[in-house]
Amino acid sequence: MNTTASSSAGDVRVEIDDVQSGALRPRPVPYEGKFILLRVDDRHAGRALLRRLLPVTSGGLPSVDRSQDAWVAVAFTYQGLRALGVPQESLDSFPRAFREGMAARAELIGDVGESAAAHWEAPFGTGDVHIALSALSSDTAQLDKELDRARVAYEDTPGVQVIWQQEVHQLPTGRTTFGFRDGISHPNIEGVGLPGSNPQEVPIKAGEFILGYPDETGSLPPMPSPDVLGRNGTYAAVRKIHTNVAAWRQYLRANTSSAQEEALLAAKMVGRWPSGAPLTLTPEHDDPELAADPHRVNNFLYREDDDRGFRCPAGAHIRRTNPRDATIIGDARMHRLIRRGTTYGPPLPEGVLEDDGAERGLVGVFIGAHLERQFEFIKAEWVNDGNFIGYPGEKDPVAGHHGGTGSVTIPEKPVRRRLRNLPSFVVTRGGEYCFVPGLRALRWLAELED
Repeated sequence: MNTTASSSAGDVRVEIDDVQSGALRPRPVPYEGKFILLRVDDRHAGRALLRRLLPVTSGGLPSVDRSQDAWVAVAFTYQGLRALGVPQESLDSFPRAFREGMAARAELIGDVGESAAAHWEAPFGTGDVHIALSALSSDTAQLDKELDRARVAYEDTPGVQVIWQQEVHQLPTGRTTFGFRDGISHPNIEGVGLPGSNPQEVPIKAGEFILGYPDETGSLPPMPSPDVLGRNGTYAAVRKIHTNVAAWRQYLRANTSSAQEEALLAAKMVGRWPSGAPLTLTPEHDDPELAADPHRVNNFLYREDDDRGFRCPAGAHIRRTNPRDATIIGDARMHRLIRRGTTYGPPLPEGVLEDDGAERGLVGVFIGAHLERQFEFIKAEWVNDGNFIGYPGEKDPVAGHHGGTGSVTIPEKPVRRRLRNLPSFVVTRGGEYCFVPGLRALRWLAELED
């Protein structure tokens, strides 16, 4: 489907054909995919690679034929744009967070202890990551076809080196390594032409996600220069996260007295049941039938029915990272992101409580037009603190870095429950801030001259 999309009010027209397909689309279900990181040793070679990648990189919305639906996206770190020879005046026009990179800001976003940048997997945080390719599809044959085209491009380009690769895939259960379905929520973006997953969500301004359009403040987001480089681009925080599934299961087992209590406590920490059914709509038990209904599974708000969090605690993972209309300090609409999680590694077999040493987790991509106001704010204020919900010092029970001393409050009647001594259930293996240019910008980069 290719078109210039517009809002129902007709006042915003997003040039959707110029926006890389990988920027705005929800992750397909099921899915296979791959992330590839490249280093550019010669700027002429880097530009030649981009010319070869242009025919592989698509824009616009998903194909109606799912067997043909696959995308390859191309993104750049700040060091990557320097390696391509982008003029300094243009480099200086990018926001500070992007220029400094995720590793330099690791402490700010809560990557401390074993998640600190000093412990990251190479090449994350070294400055060697210049170009990030990602490919996703619901069809393995179509994915292989697109990856083959990309592989020919970079293997035929001396002066460009593949320095890291990670395959991702949906587990047979269709759930994350923690055992929960994800990929349910997707924002309703004005002027894009893709429906959001929550029918109660008022459309969010396109400028929160794509550069060159008004955002929720009514102004244009800061955009790198020249305009051809910035317009229809966006930013992506790419992170590899290890999940300590054994620690998760051990903590749940140690703090409950039955399998039923264990399932409820896990749901209270996540905000959904394993099927994806939200606690706000079904607080007492899982409801796979509700979860399978795309019109109901994400159709809820918090303020009217659950403002005090007796169903879904204010500190639960999904409520922290997207508070919707809940009563919080601040405006949740200013911090909305597109989240795309993909799983790597094998699942820990059901019922196993001891770690088997396998590497497993997720590669997460967090997309928005404002790195500092969106990704970094969410990590610093919503995931790794609790002031905004009245629980200072408490962190996201699933995604927060607790170090064995974390606590979480679960509202209950007549007395609230307080979980203590939480370990960290996730460890950051690495991450990079990337710029995802529009297709015209990609062409501009490919045609740079000395």
